Amino acid sequence: MVVLAVMSVPISFMNIVTKYDVLSLISGAQYLSIFETEQLNAQIMLLLKSHNNGIQLVQLFWGLWLFPFGYLMFRSGFVPKVFGILLMTGCFSYLIKFICALLFPEISIPSYVQWPASMGEIGSCLWLLIMGAKEHKNKEKTELQKVIN
Repeated sequence: MVVLAVMSVPISFMNIVTKYDVLSLISGAQYLSIFETEQLNAQIMLLLKSHNNGIQLVQLFWGLWLFPFGYLMFRSGFVPKVFGILLMTGCFSYLIKFICALLFPEISIPSYVQWPASMGEIGSCLWLLIMGAKEHKNKEKTELQKVIN
């Protein structure tokens, strides 16, 4: 889970470079005067498309780490199981969006495909922030407390 989440970080950082390149092209610097306006516009659109492609690639890793995270939340007993189910479903919604964008770029995927991922991520964060993790009572813990007391 951690490896998948960490793999998305350098890709995201490298993807930010394209945004800085766009800012360089629209800065109006003197060294850009050799380019025609149409050439600059074409370069800007190419960089914006490259940025979009980078986002689609990093979404693969954003989705893949949700399955083990959702499984851990489902099995933990500290948070409601529905968040784990939503996160595992969200993994597949990210994968569907990535595969469709790769194989069928002309088809626009509706935004509601990623609702399970959004509800699972935001819901689990809010649950942990507001409610916290409830104490999991098991037999070993109560026996250990008796020994300590």
